Amino acid sequence: MLYQLSYDPLCVPQRTASDRMPGVHRVRQRLLKANEGRVYVVRGRSSNRKCRPAPARWKIAWPGPGSGRLFKGSTGPVQSVKPACPARSGSETMDGMSAATPPTERRVSARIGAISESATLAVDAKAKALKAAGRPVIGFGAGEPDFPTPDYIVEAAIEACKNPKFHRYTPAGGLPELKSAIAAKTLRDSGWEPDVSQILVTNGGKQAIYEAFAAILDPGDEVIVPAPYWTTYPESIRLAGGVPVEVVADETTGYRVTVEQLEAARTEKTKVVLFVSPSNPTGAVYSEAETEAIGRWALEHGLWVLTDEIYEHLVYGDAVSVSLPALLPELRDKCVVVNGVAKTYAMTGWRVGWVIGPKDVVKAATNLQSHATSNVSNVSQAAALAAVSGGLEAVAKMREAFDRRRKTIVRMLNEIDGVLCPEPEGAFYAYPSVKALIGKEIRGKRPQNTVELAALILEEAEVAVVPGEAFGTPGYLRLSYALGDEDLVEGVSRIQKLLAEARD
Repeated sequence: MLYQLSYDPLCVPQRTASDRMPGVHRVRQRLLKANEGRVYVVRGRSSNRKCRPAPARWKIAWPGPGSGRLFKGSTGPVQSVKPACPARSGSETMDGMSAATPPTERRVSARIGAISESATLAVDAKAKALKAAGRPVIGFGAGEPDFPTPDYIVEAAIEACKNPKFHRYTPAGGLPELKSAIAAKTLRDSGWEPDVSQILVTNGGKQAIYEAFAAILDPGDEVIVPAPYWTTYPESIRLAGGVPVEVVADETTGYRVTVEQLEAARTEKTKVVLFVSPSNPTGAVYSEAETEAIGRWALEHGLWVLTDEIYEHLVYGDAVSVSLPALLPELRDKCVVVNGVAKTYAMTGWRVGWVIGPKDVVKAATNLQSHATSNVSNVSQAAALAAVSGGLEAVAKMREAFDRRRKTIVRMLNEIDGVLCPEPEGAFYAYPSVKALIGKEIRGKRPQNTVELAALILEEAEVAVVPGEAFGTPGYLRLSYALGDEDLVEGVSRIQKLLAEARD
């Protein structure tokens, strides 16, 4: 059989601060089966910004007779094949492979085909599917409180369902009464009060993040993204035309980046710095001094700041969540805040978030939303109005439970040889380093990365965790402690038992 290798001119840039000149880029390569005229997507790498093909070690595969044979330069069987676009980090294994349409008849656009599935939602979905199939899986993947939405919020939604005015279109930017309540809530919780014209109500925090980036980024603009990062940030940046530039912090600094690291990553193309405190996936909380230093650095260099405050009320011990625009009023003209009701009020399924920012940016984002989705569900907005207008008693009870679980999970994880878990100061995630376990033999297998280790834990211990590759930092696992105390202890006990078998 004859095979011809052809190259897709599209490359998807992914730069890190330590890989600046030139950046590492993924190149999509296709293998054309000449006698059938079908194209199969395979994976490759190039370190050339012009996307010339990698010179060797290509991974090539095809279905049918002779499957698994290797193209020149390969050294082993193909481990993964991606039918639309290569993964940006880590490694994943696809079951089988599918033919792709020739480039002249592309069915999925390159822009949308380049988006990766949310790894956290994928892990949670797999755990739930296994549980539905009868397996006693305990899931640490979900990033949502395990408490019900408070009754008074649910009752407000029920009443809204009965109100005919909520059966119709409402302003695309949000109910006026909800926007006023968000302004008052911001004054109460953060210490500054935006005008209602600076507020846009969105379908959850994810839409808020994307629309904020879409409103301020032009193609090629760089956004400094501290890693470990939540999986949605880089995808939203790319979809908005920007380029994420990762700055990595590890357990030795409490997963907090420094101004020196940010400055090393800054270029003439840098437009935005992302600031998240408390952090998902690490639970890191920046002190007031650290927050101010980053804000003043951004001011000095004329940078925008997008700050995600979704976990503002979930902090523990002496940690304090500090709002940048309250701390540095002079930054407000180039600061965009995203927030929502999901975490504070156990309302992840209600899908209500918001953007607070300069009037011109919020107006642009509102115009975008008017064409994308129009108004957020009126019933959900009525529920959110009740939530932000009410007290914080419900979140205080949740925080007490999360704090108890936080201490338990950190203690139990640190009892495992080869695991190092700093104590998170916020949110509801533990982010232990498991680098010492990579390559060790566990029940006849030697996981070579945390994707494989997480898969082994799911298969052997029936516990679902999220590998660090999903957050830009291989060698770690994320475990949410937003689950019942008994399940938490049972799940970590299973992990302890399994990893205790690790051998050189």
